[in-house]
Amino acid sequence: MQLSDEEEDDYQVSLSKFESMLKTNKVLFFDSEEFEEIILHYLDMGKANLAKKALKLALEQHPKSTGLKLVQVEMLVYDDKLDIAEKMLNELYAIEPTNEEIYIQKANIYSKRDNHEKAVELLKEALKYTDDLADVYNLIGMEYLFMDNLELAKENFIRCLDEDLEDQSALYNVVYCHEFLDQNQEAIDYLLQYIDKNPYSEIAWHQIGRLYYGLKDYPNAVRAFEYATYIDDEFVGAFMENGKALEKLKRYEDAIENYQKTIDLDDPTSYALLRIGKCHERLGNKAEALKFYNQTVHEDPLLDKGWIAITDFYTRQKNYPKALFYVNKALEIDDQNKAYWKRYANINKAMNFFEEAEFGYRKAVSLGDATLEIWLYWVDILQYIGEFEASILALMQASEFFPDQAQIEYRLAGLNFMLADDKKGSFHLTNALRINFEDKSILEELFPVVWARRKVQNYIKKHL
Repeated sequence: MQLSDEEEDDYQVSLSKFESMLKTNKVLFFDSEEFEEIILHYLDMGKANLAKKALKLALEQHPKSTGLKLVQVEMLVYDDKLDIAEKMLNELYAIEPTNEEIYIQKANIYSKRDNHEKAVELLKEALKYTDDLADVYNLIGMEYLFMDNLELAKENFIRCLDEDLEDQSALYNVVYCHEFLDQNQEAIDYLLQYIDKNPYSEIAWHQIGRLYYGLKDYPNAVRAFEYATYIDDEFVGAFMENGKALEKLKRYEDAIENYQKTIDLDDPTSYALLRIGKCHERLGNKAEALKFYNQTVHEDPLLDKGWIAITDFYTRQKNYPKALFYVNKALEIDDQNKAYWKRYANINKAMNFFEEAEFGYRKAVSLGDATLEIWLYWVDILQYIGEFEASILALMQASEFFPDQAQIEYRLAGLNFMLADDKKGSFHLTNALRINFEDKSILEELFPVVWARRKVQNYIKKHL
């Protein structure tokens, strides 16, 4: 609950008075509500020892206060002393059976014991007595989340928002439930209704933008993000998301402006610097792009996307020595990154350093880059440097991941024929022709000597 300015001042005075008392060892009097606020403040701050000190003094001064005893229950639950807490609640229930907090704390205990159905039952009882319906609906929604009942969770979070439009956690949870249920358009429809009641909710506009982005409706995403930033001109997340949507619309200058805004408002992030570099590159501002890529890796040397951006930048310029220099720097930081090894291999291949390229492809595959493209690059390099048997072994491994691939079978046919194993060569050639006759040009391009053999041509003619 939001405190008024006067209540906030009183709260701060009570807190200062209590902390002064602890320093001087003088015992001062506080009313029970003051103690409750002090204890809950320390619990929220994670200062359990101070909360316990405050509670001990509070109970000495107000031994019959139900409110303080309920705070004590909350602390017992926090410490997983559930049986003691439950016993206290039963005693309090005998005195005040219409106190909603008793039902809420009992529900909390059942929730901790993973009996979420009973927790919901108790929270529904609390609804009969509470003045804070929003809070109880929110708690019911959370229990349904624990039970993976997203529909009922969503329903209760919506009820919470009907009672309190400003409950941001409930708003996020409504969107989460919709998204989890693949109801993105329904989420947008709900948020638009919500905005009719609360048009200046930057959170709602931001969430609408996210949802439109997920649906690839980038113009509406931009419009929503812009509303969010009009309402809160320091909303870093909305500026960042808007930059992404603007990039999708190829509005690169506007995207740069939004990314730059996030840097002006907060510390520079490697992501924003990287996206600015990408936008400049697409605008043809190569020097600016390179400047921001360098800032990206300086800001976060562990961000692989930064090193990849610089490496790919120089690769596109066909400046392979520079590209190799940067990918080697990246590998010095993380030599277990398959994306780095793939680029290392491709660059060395472009520079005709075939042994280095073969090593790079081998590392990429061993680290989990199991794309067919990488396997074939590796195999073709092995063949080129005369490692026919190693090439066959790699192809056999690849065929386990990619069965019935003509590109693999034509290569296995060619390599076996090259090694004078006509039986295996014929077997794989037959497979390849069966799978995809049109891809027979692979054999002609990679194994011209094999292609020219009369026996091979006869096999091909049989499949015409």
